[in-house]
Amino acid sequence: MNSKTSLARLSFLLFGFAFLYIPIVSLVVYSFNESRLVTVWSGFSTEWYSRLFDNEQILEAAWLSLRIAAVNATGATILGTLAGLALARFGRFRGRTLLSGMSTAPLVMPEVITGLSLLLLFVATEQAFGWPAGRGVSTITIAHITLTLSYVTVIVQSRLASLDVSLEEAAMDLGARPASVFMRVTLPIISPALISGWLLAFTISLDDLVIASFVSGPGASTLPMVIFSKVRLGVSPDINALATIMVALVTLGVLIAGLVMLRRDRARQRDMQMALRSDAS
Repeated sequence: MNSKTSLARLSFLLFGFAFLYIPIVSLVVYSFNESRLVTVWSGFSTEWYSRLFDNEQILEAAWLSLRIAAVNATGATILGTLAGLALARFGRFRGRTLLSGMSTAPLVMPEVITGLSLLLLFVATEQAFGWPAGRGVSTITIAHITLTLSYVTVIVQSRLASLDVSLEEAAMDLGARPASVFMRVTLPIISPALISGWLLAFTISLDDLVIASFVSGPGASTLPMVIFSKVRLGVSPDINALATIMVALVTLGVLIAGLVMLRRDRARQRDMQMALRSDAS
């Protein structure tokens, strides 16, 4: 019975991985296809990668998306850390319920509603104050920060909730000021959560299509918008090449972040072991 159960679990696991990753693998394989038909293999070729790098529209859209995603991830991480710190450390204060609700509302709000409401907001502020002057990079960035701020807040708040407060109290007992305690004790401990929040915000911004379509304007087409406009006319092999490059970059980023967090965990464990040995001696 146990062997049958283990075999069934292994089968379900393999089926789940196959369902998730076989389409990605096939996309990568067909990005090296010589034929124009994306479903017919006619030979190995890197022609579509060279054509991709000659396509100025895609390159400009990719560079724009990367810039927006980087600014968005940084802004969302800063604001999300402050919001998570307030919710996790300041106890009950006036406006806590409102802050918690506003911080988590974009998590459950449909992106169509979020994009439409932000569009109406930008139109109203432009009519009232003259800013923003049309829709473009700034409006997309603000909209993405509004969306991804919630994810960073939840991640940081959950990490701070599980943090041992005695470490901060010990630092303050030794004479450290609250700002110094946060910079020297709290921030290094929650740094894996900050890295995770930054990467998540970056990925969501790079992947967003719905909200960007509402708040963008002429000359501010992100990469998902360009890909969607091309796919509507039929999938071309250069799109497979672009998707392969994006998968490779995301995989590289995840591996680097994992190695950094692993080294930090090993260093912290090593420091704890040295501290325990010094106390024992």
